[in-house]
Amino acid sequence: MSPNTELTKTTIELDVQGVRLKLATMYRLGEGTPILFLHGFGSTKEDYADVVLRHEFDGHPVIAYDAPGCGETECGDLNAVSIPFLVETARHLLAHFSVDDFHLVGHSMGGLTALMLADAEPTRVLSFIDIEGNVAPEDCFLSRQIMDFPTENAEEFFEHFVERTWHSRYHSSALYAASLRHKVRAAAVTGIFTSMVELSDHGDLMRRFLSLPCPRMFMHGEQNDGLSYLSSLQENGVRVARVHSCGHFPMYSNPVEMWNMIADFLSHPEERS
Repeated sequence: MSPNTELTKTTIELDVQGVRLKLATMYRLGEGTPILFLHGFGSTKEDYADVVLRHEFDGHPVIAYDAPGCGETECGDLNAVSIPFLVETARHLLAHFSVDDFHLVGHSMGGLTALMLADAEPTRVLSFIDIEGNVAPEDCFLSRQIMDFPTENAEEFFEHFVERTWHSRYHSSALYAASLRHKVRAAAVTGIFTSMVELSDHGDLMRRFLSLPCPRMFMHGEQNDGLSYLSSLQENGVRVARVHSCGHFPMYSNPVEMWNMIADFLSHPEERS
């Protein structure tokens, strides 16, 4: 099919591990290699909608969607949502679009989902851009709150989580917190956060990331310069990209620099930082 410069929004019905989904997606057709974008916790597919404004991505098919428990997607069982479930959702959607090989971009929760997907399908992923996705226990500054502030009531936990996030001193935290209630179902939070912590603590994520055969880039905000593993990533062939005036959310704090880095990497994936 001929390339399309516009994004199309549609709902795709899937059955993932016995759970019915009405997946809110946005996509663009094209003749190049598809790019799959996975958003972070508390965000939506629209984090990546500006891809169509950048000529560097002309011709690339684009796929993004609201993860189960987030955005406009409808999920038949929110208690089933976890990182492994999100990986299976991505695999089902790739099959729906008949995608074989693809480039992969994931932020935060989406970065961890992308890592697990790439680890399971290493020959299909041509490049991987991990935007502050979990690769070590120290990355659970949001998700570990499910254990640091335990409560039996999902709505109560979520309300306190939103308030704590609003008061964070990291770039764009208040902006991010302001829309959380509209973008996340509280009932999905426990499963997502618990699985993120479990994988970060015991999932051997760094080994998985460094073992991927494709070119990789790890993007982080300058407020997270203290991440202990950044030099190790560089030493092991991962391009490390530092976004100025940014914490955990480059798509809100400094989207121009984020898109420049994504475009440069996809154009020259073999270059090192």
